[in-house]
Amino acid sequence: MNIKNRLTLMSFVQFFIWGAWLITVGNYWFATKEWSGAEFGAIFSTLGLSSIIMPALTGIIADKWINAEKLYGILHIIGGLILCYIPQVDNPNSFFWVIFMAMLCYMPTIALSNSIAYTILKKNNFNVIKVFPPIRVWGTIGFIAAMWITNLSGNKASANMFYISAVAAVALGIYSFFLPKCPPQKLIAENSTLVQKLGLNAFKLFGTYKIALFFVFSMFLGAALQLTNMYGDAFLSDFEKIPEYADSFVVKYSTIIMSISQISETLFILTIPFFLKRFGIKQVMLMSMFAWVLRFGFFAYGNPSGGLWMIILSCIVYGMAFDFFNISGSLFVETSTDSNIRSSAQGLFMMMTNGFGAVLGSSISGYAIDTYFTANGIKNWQSIWFSFAIYALIIAVLFAIFFKHRHNPDEVEHVSH
Repeated sequence: MNIKNRLTLMSFVQFFIWGAWLITVGNYWFATKEWSGAEFGAIFSTLGLSSIIMPALTGIIADKWINAEKLYGILHIIGGLILCYIPQVDNPNSFFWVIFMAMLCYMPTIALSNSIAYTILKKNNFNVIKVFPPIRVWGTIGFIAAMWITNLSGNKASANMFYISAVAAVALGIYSFFLPKCPPQKLIAENSTLVQKLGLNAFKLFGTYKIALFFVFSMFLGAALQLTNMYGDAFLSDFEKIPEYADSFVVKYSTIIMSISQISETLFILTIPFFLKRFGIKQVMLMSMFAWVLRFGFFAYGNPSGGLWMIILSCIVYGMAFDFFNISGSLFVETSTDSNIRSSAQGLFMMMTNGFGAVLGSSISGYAIDTYFTANGIKNWQSIWFSFAIYALIIAVLFAIFFKHRHNPDEVEHVSH
């Protein structure tokens, strides 16, 4: 198997592990275990907490002490064993700590997988800009494949989803030991301060008004990013409680319906260079924010019969909502920071969105849904999605007013190649 195919397989399984349970865990939580919404919000906060804690630490370890591919394998094997234990957990508090340990192992592997791919491709004289995106797309395909397998095997509300994920994690962990070696680069100077080693010197960017404002908006929008991952499948599955929809395609194959979101994501990635070149970074980020309004709004009024088109359209606009902000936001950081802290700044962007933003969104949404939108165990999904849409709309309007950025076609030229 050639290098590109080996890395493609790594990317596929990397996100297969996540897709096997991330979208469907809400069904397991609410339908099988019948635990509360507030506690469920805390479960998704583990993704954010792990994103804050682990990537910088594992980056230092891979830079200084151990081969990246070996660290990657060790984390997947340990994470897989923890996933195997999850079905034995019988209370929500213990579930939080077990899934948190699993995420401490999994979340840093996302960045490590990119680092491994870059290192191996460069060693083999490949053009990373051209070769890596087609490899990474297979990660999203792996995520979709896992969702389909979980649904079609009848495990979208079963503990078996964790076993499916665990087997893939351990297999990838073993496979990684046979990848080309990625030894420590020792890029961190011995006389560097702890702040520099952890990349925390990028926090000085908060002293720049424009960048600080961008990071704050990133956090608030990041709060919205996990909401449909948390509640989307549970929302569609809940239609079975309405007799006229109980046997509908949407209820039976809710996870497959949700996978349209990831399919859309792969397609919208291809349109980003055009939109960035034509409209600029700020306008593309605004398109993303208004797409989130539509994502939530269509869910609020969709149903499995006459409103099915709204559910489908909600899944389609997800691609624009998710991709446009992440890619254009990353490009803004790339073009607005000094080269000596650029990597740390990108890490800070991810920390604000997937870290603090995810923790904020998952915790507050879980509490709000449990307190204001649930009665006698029944969730008022229309009000839930409508409130999320209003939240995204407020963020979009404030961003349009306060964030000033002039379009410069030259700054996005390189993404079209």
